[in-house]
Amino acid sequence: MRNRDFHHYREREHHPRVGLGLFFIVLGLALLVATNDLLHFGSVNSYFTWETAMVFVGILLLLNLQFTGGLLLTAGGVWFLLDDIFVVTPEIIRTAYWPSVVILIGFSYLISSFFKKKKQIN
Repeated sequence: MRNRDFHHYREREHHPRVGLGLFFIVLGLALLVATNDLLHFGSVNSYFTWETAMVFVGILLLLNLQFTGGLLLTAGGVWFLLDDIFVVTPEIIRTAYWPSVVILIGFSYLISSFFKKKKQIN
């Protein structure tokens, strides 16, 4: 049983170059947004903060199919960026943000369980 579980996990792993390629694509897109000031934050230094690093790593985790960690890091980074994005953050966002993140994590577990069952049947 243990070997079968390891084999199933091994099938889901990506080649290391896939993760590295995704890293460079997302980094290039972030640099493109920062150098052209598309989000109107100001200088390039305003774009690369610890909050944006959290979002960046979270998106990379999501692209590598690690949903829980990716959602939590992305949600945490966006939460801390809300004050920079909005002048006054609407109250509905403050009250519904974290419950909706927990709901999304629940959906990610449900969706991933359907994919695991589908692979086990084949």
